[in-house]
Amino acid sequence: MIVKWWVTAFQLTELFVSSLVHLSYGFYLFSTAVAGDVSQSVNNWIFKPKFEGNKEIKSSNDLPPIVLVHGIFGFGKGRLGGLSYFAGAEKKDDKVLVPDLGSLTSIYDRARGLFYYLKGGQVDYGEEHSQACGHSQFGRVYEQGHYPEWDEDHPIHFVGHSAGAQVVRVLHQMLADKAFKGYENTSENWILSITSLSGALNGTTRTYFDGMQPEDEKLIMPVSLLQLCRIGVIVYEWLDIPWMKDYYNFGFDHFSMTWRKVGIWGLLDYLLGNAGPFASGDWILPDLTIQGSIKLNRHLRTFPQTYYFSYATKHTTKVTGFAVPSGIRGIHPLLFIRVLQMSQWRHPQDVSPPYKGYRDEDWWDNDGALNTISMTHPRLPVEHPSCLVIKDSDCQPLQPGIWYYKIIEGDHILFVVNRERAGVQFDLIYDSIFERCRKHVLRKTTTLPNQVPPE
Repeated sequence: MIVKWWVTAFQLTELFVSSLVHLSYGFYLFSTAVAGDVSQSVNNWIFKPKFEGNKEIKSSNDLPPIVLVHGIFGFGKGRLGGLSYFAGAEKKDDKVLVPDLGSLTSIYDRARGLFYYLKGGQVDYGEEHSQACGHSQFGRVYEQGHYPEWDEDHPIHFVGHSAGAQVVRVLHQMLADKAFKGYENTSENWILSITSLSGALNGTTRTYFDGMQPEDEKLIMPVSLLQLCRIGVIVYEWLDIPWMKDYYNFGFDHFSMTWRKVGIWGLLDYLLGNAGPFASGDWILPDLTIQGSIKLNRHLRTFPQTYYFSYATKHTTKVTGFAVPSGIRGIHPLLFIRVLQMSQWRHPQDVSPPYKGYRDEDWWDNDGALNTISMTHPRLPVEHPSCLVIKDSDCQPLQPGIWYYKIIEGDHILFVVNRERAGVQFDLIYDSIFERCRKHVLRKTTTLPNQVPPE
């Protein structure tokens, strides 16, 4: 009995500390964005910069755009003021797009939104899916697509961080399946390359530490970090304060959770778990469990004409056969304890393993948010073709239909939000990504400027 009380006390203490750290980091980002906006406004008022017009990607003679897709709790251009999720990496190339897809919406809903962000029009989530998940079939309207000419002759490069990599893979499959009503000509060849940066390709054990139940990927533990997150998001969406949602949006507008629509009784319904995204499972966390990822991956292919490259991060090392954090220096304070926890993961003995051949030790190496085994290439339920890259020269020229991957030392957010943390490695990573997009993975039928097209 005493041991049980000690364990409970420890878990509550851990929950309190974890919640405090996450809230503090969130407040830091929010206040940084506000301070940056105020500073920029003052600077513009004093110096009155010249208007340069809107920068659009329209010319069919341009090189294909590179689309950077954010991960969980992420944001696109226009959110959090002038703060950049990709820490300014988008400035390295003239043809880069950074869509805002909602920070907690499901992989499926994000993929649908990403299509209409590029092509234009009103987001259509599909009648069957919308009815099953209890939200409106139609969402945001894009009066002008950010790359409306997108098709097989004008394909795109995608770079996805964290859950963003899986969003792109789901979109890729939707294109191949011609899943967008009114766009019967879509195909897998609309995408030239996919680069996964610390990508959640096979799920993560972090979801279980934060509150998802291993026996059912849609259920949240009653006392957990995600339970607090759920309550906070519901209240945020219900209050519907315009300037705050313009600044940061969880992406649940299609659920119509505002006080104007549902009133106080609707709020209680959401909090009790009877309705909304957390009741239906149509949000990001179920998709990031190992079981949820396996369900997604069953329908996702690696296509023979698309180039794939993945960067898997880890901040652990092996000591006498066990994984431990590889050091305190260089890791974000928010992630050190998380790296330690994930390196000690044990799947509950009273719950069936997520797949045949599962071993805890395979999932110990991690970056504080994702397991390294999950980031290299799609493995579950079927392993896709892959090749470990030690030196770039060893895999030239790249072949389509193969997941080339590198394992690099770093935590999960080393290459986003704050570029100073990564130092010169930040430039090396993004320069290599953009160079690969621009020079190494264009299809043979694609003609670069000033080149003679093949006869």
